[in-house]
Amino acid sequence: MITAGRIVRLAEFDRAEVRFLLDGQMRSALAGDTVLTAMLASGPALRNAEFGPEPRAGFCLMGACQDCWVWQEEGPRLRACSTPITEGMRLCKMPPESWP
Repeated sequence: MITAGRIVRLAEFDRAEVRFLLDGQMRSALAGDTVLTAMLASGPALRNAEFGPEPRAGFCLMGACQDCWVWQEEGPRLRACSTPITEGMRLCKMPPESWP
């Protein structure tokens, strides 16, 4: 798998591929990845900060800091660092109510 993201996979290419949507675009990850790993392997950031334009990529990586929240198209948010990616997930970098 070739990546153009912040995270570059160096090993474990033999796991099954999982496909998911990120802001309407099809992306892929590997079975067992977290949402954070999947998103950062396919792009430079998880989301922008709530109070500024700065891109965020998670901070503590263990579910304590609240910096890795992302949204599902259905609306509920989830912690990217502790949620496993699953086939067909529909994720968004911004909350759906903020979409134009």
